[in-house]
Amino acid sequence: MQLKYSQGLESIETKPSHGVGSLLNLENENICRISDFEDDEFDDLENMFKALGFCMMELGLCLARICDRAIGGNELEQSLLESCAAKGRLIHYHSIVDSLVLREAGRRKGSSKRHANNYSRSEQRLSKVANLDTNVNEVRSYDMQANLWQQWHYDYGIFTVLTDPMFLLASQPTTANNEFSISRYQECASPSGHSYLQIFHPNKSKVLTVKSSPESLIIQVGESADILSKGKLRSTLHCVCRPARLDNICRETFVVFLQPAWSKTFSISDYPMEHYNPVCQPLEQAEERNVADQDQNALTQEIQKIVPPLSARFKDGMTFAEFSRETTKQYYGGSGLQSNR
Repeated sequence: MQLKYSQGLESIETKPSHGVGSLLNLENENICRISDFEDDEFDDLENMFKALGFCMMELGLCLARICDRAIGGNELEQSLLESCAAKGRLIHYHSIVDSLVLREAGRRKGSSKRHANNYSRSEQRLSKVANLDTNVNEVRSYDMQANLWQQWHYDYGIFTVLTDPMFLLASQPTTANNEFSISRYQECASPSGHSYLQIFHPNKSKVLTVKSSPESLIIQVGESADILSKGKLRSTLHCVCRPARLDNICRETFVVFLQPAWSKTFSISDYPMEHYNPVCQPLEQAEERNVADQDQNALTQEIQKIVPPLSARFKDGMTFAEFSRETTKQYYGGSGLQSNR
């Protein structure tokens, strides 16, 4: 959903008690709550997320002003306002069980014999993944590459504003007449008490886990803010990991991406070269103080194999459109063009 700054201002200009420019002061009655809905009554869902999205946009603008004062000038705030709109997305991270059901559903085409064989094999796999271990520890560094909801990457906008995630526990899918049932979901607490959002500390070569309260919002710095601030703000290399040994849990979050106008032109002048093309110490040259140092350096190298450096995606004089297209292309392949939605 495109969230326009002008629409956000209009929504509060109609309420004289609010004061123009304070999207955070939306009246409580304008923000519907999930608990207000019956099972199938979601007529106001769009308005609810628009109101929340406008609040998140205003929070991003406030942070941009604070950063601009510290850096000097008003580059960040002005770049956000010039874009005229932000992008809001509801993101659903499938459980392993549901991913399996979706894959099996896609295999149902074909002969009845092959269908029956697929059905039998999938029943066996489902019975295996349904055996859950509730004694979940925090994800360790060596688990992260193989057990990720979202691979390591940088956001390439200015700020990304996220709600603290919601976790849903899916009921075990059943089969009837060779058809898979759709799982039912029940909200549950985070299995380990954290968000499963992880960030990479570039100076210490360590992975840190983000913990936040259900009422809080998370703001990540994107590469555009890194470039516009001449490296004074550091973009956040991050991933989303799965809970260990929990195959029927999924994750939900609402995200607002704040970015410059597509025509915004970037300059590399005065940008620190160590950020532009970071160099990881070769593993064979790593200090041999202890095994942990070697493990962290190995993790750094693995991440750098996955994430193309800024120097491979950004050239002096690029517009934001060109930079986002090249970044998307190197991450995901194809033309690099984004969906208009």
